[in-house]
Amino acid sequence: MGIIIGIDVGISTTKIVGLKDGHITAPTRITAADPITSLYGAFGKYLHDNNIELSDVKQVMLTGVGSAYIKGSVYGLPTQKVEEFVADGLGARFESKLDHTIVVSMGTGTSFVLCDGNEMRHIGGIGIGGGTLAGLSRLLLNTSDIKAVSALAMQGNTKNVHLLIGDISAEPLPNLPMDATASILAKAQSDAAKEDIAAGIISMVLQTIGSAAWLSSRGSDIRDFVLIGNLTLLPQCKEVFPPLEQLYNIRYHIPKYSQYCTAIGAALSFSK
Repeated sequence: MGIIIGIDVGISTTKIVGLKDGHITAPTRITAADPITSLYGAFGKYLHDNNIELSDVKQVMLTGVGSAYIKGSVYGLPTQKVEEFVADGLGARFESKLDHTIVVSMGTGTSFVLCDGNEMRHIGGIGIGGGTLAGLSRLLLNTSDIKAVSALAMQGNTKNVHLLIGDISAEPLPNLPMDATASILAKAQSDAAKEDIAAGIISMVLQTIGSAAWLSSRGSDIRDFVLIGNLTLLPQCKEVFPPLEQLYNIRYHIPKYSQYCTAIGAALSFSK
């Protein structure tokens, strides 16, 4: 059987994976000025780096907002488009081995996809995500380089900018520990250190996503959430999500290829 190529085409970043005999091969990402350049650049690099001939490829599966710009074949290969939310669910299920969960796709904004067996259904989302982090970083730190902001945040302390329960109460409130956040950035001063600002911004975005994910599950018995997308690569995820797990009695899962789950789901959808 030939290789199935799954491609998640963003506006400037394209992620690509190969699927052969049920195994994912060599995930790759490319950033370019536009989706067409990004797609063809990622595809060409993938074929070259993995010594794959065009004749080895059976099908190209496209998803993502940038896929709307792609018409017809790619390098003469047949293409098929996949609904992004379906791809999110299929990829997250494959990588996490969970089939009763809510997939939290942390992109420019954040979407929530219910994955219940073979049902993949978009149940909502929020306009908070990587785009929010980049925009606030431009405004407050004069940079939108997320890696630089994350490195800066590692030296900061959110306690200097967030208002905690312990700051407003002499004892814990019902179901709220003293170190739980009462109000994000409420303690921030005009002369706050850049390190603390960076830590506060990242914490705000991740906390908001984590809490919104939990709220999206209310009325159901779901307690597992699979986090996918580029924001899962932030080291701050290991600091922000565990306290939320304890607070809400839930579990967040970040699979191995979390940033490539949508492309993986696109490839998997070929067999569906």
